[in-house]
Amino acid sequence: MAGFALFLITVLIWGSTWIAIEGQAGPVAPQVSVAYRFLLAGAVLLAWCVLRRRPHGYCWRQHGWIALQGLCLFCLNYIPLYWASHWLTSGLVAVGFSSVVIFSFVFSAIAFRRPIEPRVLLGGGLGIAGLAVIFQPELAADGVAGTTLLGLGLTVVAALLAALGTVLGSRNQRAGLPIMQTNGFGMVYGGLTCVLIAVASGDRWIVDASALYLGSLAYLVLFGSVIGFWGYLTTVGRLGPERAAFIPVLFPCVALAISSLVEGFTWTPSAIAGLALVLTGNALALVRPQRLAAQTRRAGATG
Repeated sequence: MAGFALFLITVLIWGSTWIAIEGQAGPVAPQVSVAYRFLLAGAVLLAWCVLRRRPHGYCWRQHGWIALQGLCLFCLNYIPLYWASHWLTSGLVAVGFSSVVIFSFVFSAIAFRRPIEPRVLLGGGLGIAGLAVIFQPELAADGVAGTTLLGLGLTVVAALLAALGTVLGSRNQRAGLPIMQTNGFGMVYGGLTCVLIAVASGDRWIVDASALYLGSLAYLVLFGSVIGFWGYLTTVGRLGPERAAFIPVLFPCVALAISSLVEGFTWTPSAIAGLALVLTGNALALVRPQRLAAQTRRAGATG
């Protein structure tokens, strides 16, 4: 599958998970729900690896790197994100989490000793500006006092950890660790860490038997975790962690489109303008100059 096609599929899947995450709200503590999600997803991935006879024996050092990736991508970033959703609207959470792009730039530059391309940085700025325009009404209404400030801080922490996990995923792929096995073990490590956090917090281990909770959990396990993270980390390997980080910039727009159909979200002029900025920023960052020139030449030849 081509890199940009995989990018698009991952955006569509993760853009739809926000509706599913809403279905997880209720009597089950966020860290318990995260533990359910990633322990189940990890078990599915590892079972698939065994059935397909994929090699899954690694040394303790390799497991250490996998565990670090799992902690950042499948545990420590999701817990604050779920908690932030208790105090912020989905728009505010998306705006805060979009800072993952900036953190990915910084971590990637440090880890791989390569400069940040100016057009990628400009594209990221346009994308984040577009999200700010889309969610400006919510930002103006909520302000920065009390729990709003706490929620925004939690989303930034989640973004920082997700960016670190993205760079760790890129490092593990460069070291020859296959994506499916790494994700499987990483999700188990992340899920077990969530279990420890839940136990230390004294959370009750209950299951919401409602169709909404179980259905959303199944969707998050299969699509949001198994398929979504495979697509995301494969995109990291093919396009690099900086460009893959634009997935969290774009998927809130998909969530808005779904919300307009399901929840009655209204597309105001500012929302349309913000979406245009996001799309322009992603195109600028994701299309290499050589490829853009080739596309222009082909368009001229067929025009």
